[in-house]
Amino acid sequence: MRLSGTSDLPLHSGHVPPWLMSRMKSMASAIAGVIVEDYGKREFLRRLGDPYWFQSFGCVLGFDWHSSGLTTTVTGALRETLKLDEHGVALIGGKGALSRRIPDELLKVGLDEDKAVKLVRVSRLTAKVDNAVLQDGYSIYHHVIVFTEDGEWAVIQQGMNTDLGYARRYHWLDECVKSFVVEPHSGIASAKKEVCVLNMTSKESEEARKTSVDLVSENPAKLIRLINIAMNKQETLTTWANEGSEVIEKIPSHLEMPRRIDWKAIKRAYDIKPRNYEELIEIRGIGPSTVRALALISALIYGARVDWRDPVKFTFAVGGKDGVPYPVNRRVYDRAISFMKQVLEGAEIKAEERKAALRRLLRLERMIFG
Repeated sequence: MRLSGTSDLPLHSGHVPPWLMSRMKSMASAIAGVIVEDYGKREFLRRLGDPYWFQSFGCVLGFDWHSSGLTTTVTGALRETLKLDEHGVALIGGKGALSRRIPDELLKVGLDEDKAVKLVRVSRLTAKVDNAVLQDGYSIYHHVIVFTEDGEWAVIQQGMNTDLGYARRYHWLDECVKSFVVEPHSGIASAKKEVCVLNMTSKESEEARKTSVDLVSENPAKLIRLINIAMNKQETLTTWANEGSEVIEKIPSHLEMPRRIDWKAIKRAYDIKPRNYEELIEIRGIGPSTVRALALISALIYGARVDWRDPVKFTFAVGGKDGVPYPVNRRVYDRAISFMKQVLEGAEIKAEERKAALRRLLRLERMIFG
């Protein structure tokens, strides 16, 4: 699996005014239609999987470039405008309850049952990875999946760190699928890089992943004993951070072994005997605390390397909803929407004429956006 990038965004209050949201929907539908018509559904998914393109897309639609609300508003506009029968692409999910309804919606949307079941697994596993396997301090609260009738997909989700006042967005794309848990990041767009991140998706954490799988195959009583030993050795973390280690380059001293672990999940893992780390994290109850405990035991007791580095790159168009960097120009926005619709309506014209229309679109973009 390839996670194409993440973006840090300040938490931001306020709502999109109805007059702007209606235009955002029209523009989103037009842009999606042009891309699908000229480049195909796969290319549209690729662009949604790119955090920089997505951020710029939000700016084109008129949202504040730096706001956490860009993610929720843009995906909300796409959710209402993307149609399988029109674009060949659909989007479901959102905040809270909307994300929890994804499994039911996928099974009812008209996809082949096997494809729907596969996408349900994708939805659950991507959320689990960004919540537990990559522990960067941001809890997932917004999750959408974009998919085609062929079962191709992209995932966009956002986590929140209320203490820092920031949100972080995660983009997933299916076409480079090898593993959900090994080097999922191909790029990160961020104004903020965290000092301490438990990155069990890193190649550098491969030994720790294997050790974690071995640990849950041991008698649970032994694992409990190892965790107790690790808890009593917390003071060594500071020493290792100060003196350095051949196995672990740096373990920040404020890391702590979780005090609450789901022992029923550990017992469940022992009974299941997962063959690899991906199967391990799919087990019900294996969450952030258990992942963290297994990682730290792997490091402290068995000397396995764990990567603590944050796997953590960015524009304006018609303005922002709060007038930042400048107010949205409604007349220019409506002209842009009208032009995009003309391009779509002329999709049946000859290829040469369509290319000429696209060249005019590029000139319009330069005129409006500079």
